[in-house]
Amino acid sequence: MNDHLNATAQHKENCGSMGGESFTEEQEALVVKSWNVMKKNAGEWGLKFFIKIFEIAPSAQKLFSFLKDSNVPLEQNPKLKPHAKSVFVMTCEAAVQLRKAGKVVIRDSSLKKIGGVHFKYGVVDEHFEVTKYALLETIKEAAGEMWSAEMKNAWSVAYDQLVAAIKTEMKP
Repeated sequence: MNDHLNATAQHKENCGSMGGESFTEEQEALVVKSWNVMKKNAGEWGLKFFIKIFEIAPSAQKLFSFLKDSNVPLEQNPKLKPHAKSVFVMTCEAAVQLRKAGKVVIRDSSLKKIGGVHFKYGVVDEHFEVTKYALLETIKEAAGEMWSAEMKNAWSVAYDQLVAAIKTEMKP
């Protein structure tokens, strides 16, 4: 519990001067509004999100055991869509609950487990940056007309706090 609070406090301290302070009510509203639009097609948006990651960084496919020996196009891989949907939903739900909880909350899976898996597969800062870019591009596409600089910033703050919480658990 304290780890999460420390990670959030550390993140606020690190990002305070860059405007990445705490998650505001306005930011929460923008995240909730856009998540409500994406939620019903979370599987499709999750798949688009992962396809974008692999377009930007094809080598990222090596991080997923179920893609190593796959000889079908990515969007047809039977394990990619369920995985992509669960990651997308977890990321968005964590963002939606950030302000209410005051920290990153993940259901169905512990931060320790997620951190451990990311550590085991050698995930580094660049991977998180590519993922952030792909996530923001996916949400921009899904949000359509409602997309704005403020919405982009809200999702950025939420994602950065999630990553900070995961990184505190990235150990063997």
